[in-house]
Amino acid sequence: MIEVKDLYKSFNGQEVLKGVNFTVNTGEVFAVIGKSGEGKSVLLKHLLGLLKPTSGHVFVDGEDISALSGPALYRLRDRFGYLFQGCALFDSMTIYDNVAFPLVEKTKLKPAEIKARVDEELSKVGLSGMGHKYPAEVSGGMKKRAAFARVLVTRPEIVLFDEPTTGLDPILVDSVHKLILWGQKTYGFTAVIVSHEIPEIFGVAQRLGMLSDGVMALVGSPDDIKGSEDPRIMRFVRGQSEEAAVV
Repeated sequence: MIEVKDLYKSFNGQEVLKGVNFTVNTGEVFAVIGKSGEGKSVLLKHLLGLLKPTSGHVFVDGEDISALSGPALYRLRDRFGYLFQGCALFDSMTIYDNVAFPLVEKTKLKPAEIKARVDEELSKVGLSGMGHKYPAEVSGGMKKRAAFARVLVTRPEIVLFDEPTTGLDPILVDSVHKLILWGQKTYGFTAVIVSHEIPEIFGVAQRLGMLSDGVMALVGSPDDIKGSEDPRIMRFVRGQSEEAAVV
């Protein structure tokens, strides 16, 4: 579904991505892991065409999204859902209106059809009867569920998750991960997750890519990552700094 080939990205002469290569299979849950500041969110934005590569390509279902613009780019983006790190809910809208927003803006569904679909998604993510509340009135975990419902309501083929569990306690981290797995199993979307949650992410992703020094240091199964003898990967998996490893 997704193929990244020789992807380079520089900002004001500073290289962030230095030749990234990997693929994501249709219907797969793929995680991108790595230290802070390695360019994981930058990479994610390339998959959606929000950033253009300095050089290289991003193919989505065989189409080079990095070469598209205008209506062609918007059509391809319509196949995506994006769960932002901070949920990105509109504070002035109720949970119901937040979830309905993409349907109101992008479809010609009748109000009754929109209501039926929104109610269905809120029920599926455990927020039945909560649509009248505002984001400020619900917990962090509920905000994540509402944001996920907003993603699912458009029935995307590909869902990108930008650190979906940041700032949550371990119980909520587990809850969000289970929600992602449920959503993928129910709808069959292809998922790419940027995550720092080690080792929890190993129970979610079928394959992972470790971004380090601007390239994928390793792409493989959770067992491949955990069994790697690459010092960079070993330190990250164990939560060790380079100084600790030396000591």
